[in-house]
Amino acid sequence: MVLKRVVFQKWRWTAITVTLGLVFVASLKKAWPMTFSAVRCPHCQSDQSVKRGKTARGTPRYLCQNPRCAKGSCRRDSCHRGCLPEGKYLIIDRSCNASGVRAPARSLPICPNTVLRELRKKATALASVHTPVLRTLHPAEVAWDRERAGEAEMDAMWSFVGNKGNPRWLWHAIDHHTGKVLASVFGRRQDTVLLQRKALLEPFGITQYDTDSWGAYMRHLDAAVHSPGKQNAQQIERTHLTLRTRIQRLVRKTIGFSKAIQMHDIVLGVFVNRYAFGRAV
Repeated sequence: MVLKRVVFQKWRWTAITVTLGLVFVASLKKAWPMTFSAVRCPHCQSDQSVKRGKTARGTPRYLCQNPRCAKGSCRRDSCHRGCLPEGKYLIIDRSCNASGVRAPARSLPICPNTVLRELRKKATALASVHTPVLRTLHPAEVAWDRERAGEAEMDAMWSFVGNKGNPRWLWHAIDHHTGKVLASVFGRRQDTVLLQRKALLEPFGITQYDTDSWGAYMRHLDAAVHSPGKQNAQQIERTHLTLRTRIQRLVRKTIGFSKAIQMHDIVLGVFVNRYAFGRAV
């Protein structure tokens, strides 16, 4: 039996010995190693993605097969930063920190319509009551412990939309001992809005209301649980000052005021939900 050495290339040059009676095909072309790159979903960070055609611009589209993914469809390299999760987070974050609509659009950079669209999406996720605080209250403790049951400070902060002839009030109620925001309502300075805020505070078992001397408080709050005057309402005044410092729309002398009631309520609502209620919105 005659043996012959045949040299061929797969990943590198390798010398092997074969028998002449066998048929062996060796490629003389240079073979390059293949590179595998997993496509990670930007929404759920899963690498279980497969191809799903292309967009109108020819960009490859992928389908996330993770059942817990909220989106499902994604692109590997998005040309629009406003579509990425980190871009959406920056839009909301900068809108709640001394920026209007055009400032985030310039700095990211994205279109101002993208900023408005992302803010409008948050409208359905906003809450008016601090639910985590309400869940910590035990019914038996509310009945006898006045300090833990709730002494609330209530006040309204003035702002406007479009012009000063269209005022928009933020009605706040905070816990007197902890300073946590209990509930918030937007509206005019009218008795109906006060009654709406009072209804939101009923589950907290409030035993004393600290307010100013506005006539609506005198009409709708029982004198036995009402303490008018500014001496016990200092924390809520400080809370309003924080809001005016951090949100450009609330600064008294500025050109960054709100143009629409919807955007005004959404931005303030997102700020209250994120920083006062501790909700991830």
